[in-house]
Amino acid sequence: MRTRLPALLALTTVGALLLAGCTTGGEATGSATPRSGGTLTYATGDAEPTCLDPHVGGNYPQALVSTQYLESLVSKNGSGEIVPWLATSWEESADGLSWTFDLRDDVVFSDGTPFDAAAVAANVAHLQDPETLSSTGYLALGKVTGVEVVDAQTARFDLSAPDSALLESLTQPWVAMESPAALERSQEVNCESPVGTGPFVVESWTKQDRIVLTRNDDYSSPPADADHDGPAYLDEVVWRFIPDSAARYSALQAGQVDVIDNVQPDTLVAAEKDDALAEIDAPRPGAVNRIELNSGKAPFDDERVREAFVTGVDVTDGIDSLFFGTAERSYSPLSSVEPLAYSDPSLFEVDVDAAGALLDDAGWTERDSDGYRTKDGERLSLEFPVSTNQSIPAEQSLFEQVQAGARDLGFEVTLSPLDLSSWYGALAANDYDLVSAPYTKVGPDVLRILYDTDGITPAPSGYFANLAQLSDPALDDLLTRASETSDADERADLYEQAQKIVLESYTVLPLYDQQNHYLARSAVAGVRALPPVSAVTLYDAYTVG
Repeated sequence: MRTRLPALLALTTVGALLLAGCTTGGEATGSATPRSGGTLTYATGDAEPTCLDPHVGGNYPQALVSTQYLESLVSKNGSGEIVPWLATSWEESADGLSWTFDLRDDVVFSDGTPFDAAAVAANVAHLQDPETLSSTGYLALGKVTGVEVVDAQTARFDLSAPDSALLESLTQPWVAMESPAALERSQEVNCESPVGTGPFVVESWTKQDRIVLTRNDDYSSPPADADHDGPAYLDEVVWRFIPDSAARYSALQAGQVDVIDNVQPDTLVAAEKDDALAEIDAPRPGAVNRIELNSGKAPFDDERVREAFVTGVDVTDGIDSLFFGTAERSYSPLSSVEPLAYSDPSLFEVDVDAAGALLDDAGWTERDSDGYRTKDGERLSLEFPVSTNQSIPAEQSLFEQVQAGARDLGFEVTLSPLDLSSWYGALAANDYDLVSAPYTKVGPDVLRILYDTDGITPAPSGYFANLAQLSDPALDDLLTRASETSDADERADLYEQAQKIVLESYTVLPLYDQQNHYLARSAVAGVRALPPVSAVTLYDAYTVG
C-alpha cells in the first residue's frame, strides 16, 4: 500500500519525512541517507501563476512555488507552535501596539543584498503599496502602520490596534521576504524572477510549460523544524504545469515527474495499490471549502431563502460518493486543522419540506412551466460562477448535484465554469449568488478577513474577501475583540461565538477541508508539507539512488 502521512508533522527525524517505499507500523523503508545532486520534477494541477511574486495578488498557486525560493520571518511547526525562521526572537509591547523582531545577521538574498531590518521595512511597504495590487498579504497586515528600523538587525512593527494573529500572519508565503533591490525593479520584471533568501533560485519561466529552479549554494536559513542545515540537496527543481489530472498521474507513473499535487479522489484510491507511491495528506488551514451565499442582494438578502437553500439541498451524500472517503463533511467555517474550529451539524440537517415552507413564507409560492419557483413574475434564479482552476472535477460534479437538488426545491442554479481571471471578474462585478472561494490564512483570524463588514471593501487588487457580504455589527465586535486579545481562553470563546453567528446566518454551506493531496515516487525522499499553509517544500528532498 502507499504511505499516508499527516500534514502537520514536527520533522525532527528523517523518519518523519516522506521516504521511498511504503511504511508499516510507522516505520519507513527505503534509503534514509540523504544525498546531494539530481533533479526533481514537480507537476502541479493548480493554475499557473500570472506573477511569481506572491505579494502581487496572493493565491495558493503562488504560495506553492514561492515556498521554494522565499522565506518568512517566522514559521509554524507540526505542533502548531510559532518557530524562528528569518527572525530569531520577538516580543510584543505591553499595550499590544508594537512587536519587535530580532533578525538573523548571517542571511543574504540570492542577489547578494543583505537581509536586515531595512529589508523587512521595504517588504511591508511593498505589500501595502496600492500599486502592488496585493490582496492576501495586504489583508493579513491590515493593522500594521509601518516598520521602524531600530537597528540593522532589529525591526519594530507598529500597529493601529493589537493584533493577536500577527505572528500567524507572518508565517504565510504571501508576506515572505524579498530582496529590496529586486523590488525596485518594475513589477513585470519582478513577477518573472522574484529574489528571496530561500534554498532555490528562479532560473527561468517558460509560460504554460515550466519554471526551472536551481539550488542556492549560499543558502543558510532553514526554518527551525527543517531536517538539515545548509544548501538543499537537489541541484534543480523543474516545476511543470499539467492541468489535466489524468495526465499528471500518468506522468508520475511513467517516471516523467516525481511529485504531483491536486491528486483527485479516484487517483488516490488507485494509488493505494501502488507500493512505489507515497501520499502526503495536508489539509490547508484557515477556512473550509464552502459554498457562500451572497446576502448582499436578492434573493439571498432574505434569510428565509438562504436557510431554505442550505437546509433543503443535501451535499453529504455527494461528498461521500464523489470523494471516495478522501474528504470528510465539515460543519464549521474553519478547517479541522484549526484548534478553535466550532461545528454545529444540527444546523445543516436536510429537511426538504421545511425548506419548502420557508420559501412559501418568503413569497416564492408559484411555479413556472419549468418547475421553478417565482415571485411577482420573477424566477428564483441563482448565478454560480465556478473557477475551473480551483475546483477539482469531483467538486465540480458536486456542484452539479447541488444544482439538481436545488431544482427540486424550485431554485434555478446556473453553473458557469470560468478560468481564474474571468471568475475574479464575475466576483468583482457582483455577478454571483453562490460561490465557492477557497481562502487560506493561518489561524482563526481568517474569520475576520472573510466575515467582518470591512471585508466587503475591496483590497487594492480589487478582490474582496467577504463574498457572503455578511454585515453584522455584533459579529464585527466579536472578531475585533478576538483579534485584539492575547488571552487564549477569551480568544477561544470569542471565536466560538463568532462562528455560531456565521453558521446561524445561513450565508455559508460548509463542505470539507481545503484538500492538499501530494503523491511522490519512490525515486525521491524528504518531501514534506510545510506546516503554515501546507505548501510542499523541497528543501529536504533528495533523489534515491
